[in-house]
Amino acid sequence: MTQGSVHEEGTRRGTVRHARGGRNTGDGRDDDGTGTADRQGPPGGRGKRSERRRPGRKHRALRWSATTLAVLILGTAGAGYLYYEHLNGNIEKGERSSGDSKAHRTEPNAAGQTPLNILLLGSDSRASDANVALGGGKDHRDNPPLADVQMLIHLAADRKSAAVVSIPRDTRVDIPACKDPDTGEKFGATNAIINGSLARGGAGCTLATWENLTGVYIDHWMTIDFAGVVSMADAVGGVEVCVNQNVSDRPLPGVPGGSGLKLTAGSHKVQGEQALQWLRTRHAWGSDPLRARAQHMYMNSMIRTLKSQNVFTDAGRLMNLAESATKSLTVSEELDTVKKLYDLGMQLKTVPTDRLTMTTIPTVQDPQDENHLLPADSADKMWAMLRDDVPFDDKGGKGSAGGKGDKDQQGSDRNGGKDAAGGTPSDEPAADAEIGVLVQNATRSATLGPVSGRAGAVAGTLVDKGFTRATKDTSAALSEERTVVRYPDDALAGDARRVAEAMGIPANAVRKSTDVSGITLVVGADWRSGTSYPKQKTPEAGDLPKDSDALNGSDAGTCMDVYKPYRW
Repeated sequence: MTQGSVHEEGTRRGTVRHARGGRNTGDGRDDDGTGTADRQGPPGGRGKRSERRRPGRKHRALRWSATTLAVLILGTAGAGYLYYEHLNGNIEKGERSSGDSKAHRTEPNAAGQTPLNILLLGSDSRASDANVALGGGKDHRDNPPLADVQMLIHLAADRKSAAVVSIPRDTRVDIPACKDPDTGEKFGATNAIINGSLARGGAGCTLATWENLTGVYIDHWMTIDFAGVVSMADAVGGVEVCVNQNVSDRPLPGVPGGSGLKLTAGSHKVQGEQALQWLRTRHAWGSDPLRARAQHMYMNSMIRTLKSQNVFTDAGRLMNLAESATKSLTVSEELDTVKKLYDLGMQLKTVPTDRLTMTTIPTVQDPQDENHLLPADSADKMWAMLRDDVPFDDKGGKGSAGGKGDKDQQGSDRNGGKDAAGGTPSDEPAADAEIGVLVQNATRSATLGPVSGRAGAVAGTLVDKGFTRATKDTSAALSEERTVVRYPDDALAGDARRVAEAMGIPANAVRKSTDVSGITLVVGADWRSGTSYPKQKTPEAGDLPKDSDALNGSDAGTCMDVYKPYRW
């Protein structure tokens, strides 16, 4: 096994655009150490010069795997109260959500169980000497951080399966209005690439962005910076990876940079700088999505390694790992102790590796900027599976929450006679003609513009059905992935359910909300035409989009193909 070195990247103007899909972010930052304006693709590629330049950095790609490692090991290292309190003091905390989000918790299944969703973020913050030393760029120490690695971990309600979804850092999405919890600075809603959300109100703004994009309520977030990551990876003792051809991720004519990774074909155990090189490599795989695949392979291998070792019973190793991890982690405020992190880690640890599925959101090229991406239409199926707790694999039936069958889509309530806000069918509705309804147009999505006139059309249908007090909201079109009926207090719960029933909207889309003053029907991106809510087809277990690049956690036989120019 040959080990390359991690080195500073060269700088030449241009952008990378490999024939197999390699691409820069367009935001002036790149994972393998150059700014967008500092790179040039192979002959014949098209590029676009960025207006920003950022110097090289190291170690970014390890952060995401170290975050999950930290979740797995934190909490078991405490040998006594003082040490426990010491570790608690290491943990930095922040506001769970600092943005305008409309997502609601998933209701418990028949067994009283609920899914758990955790957003893991890798920040490129240089706010400490350690981060500057690892990431470079001391002149940019005060720049707002970007969340260049973003993954949502979904733990099924029955804790028998888990799914991980990554979003490429340069995917353009709607970022909601956010407020920085530390400075009080307010940021208006915008449409931009998702990695910039971290600088618009912290991790809580990124969480709100994900919730609005997916409709999935996210319970916690965790971020990790450069510091402590390499030592945590070393503590595992090496992670096995595999390539199908000899690989050398090195500078080529017209394509400066490269991670320095050099391996012969076959399996290798990597750690330290070589593990870093594996996770940073992009050119040798051919694209950013393929780099995500290599990172998922590393992640799965690391989890299998941890499960096969005695790391959870070796107090010395755990103490070192816990010390490093708690100094590197920032968590949402409800995860403010090692005990809570430990409890979270134990829930994740119970999932068998063959029930862990890692994916990347399907994307298409952004027509506004070839260096950016948009969520593909097929991503909606992934979001629906997460919302309804449908397993990403096909080994556990419809899911611990039971899935949403056709009967539920027609308005039957699967939650023991309760809607999502806890109302009961005993709340008798008023006569249809006495129920006031405001209809809002929220048909704009991440990939499609709003449908003009939808609020008026749906309001007109309600009037025809006897809801003569229905009116349309004349304000600008909103963005909501799923149609929902909101009401402000319990006295109107029955009326809200009656409106949903009349329009064929499922009962679990009826929500109590302090954001409305009366019954409000929000026509979402899932209802762009027609006078009645379209019947939604619920994905079956394992029915992932073909372009989600799913990897099973137990698959130890996968290897990366090497892009031809980087073979030796």
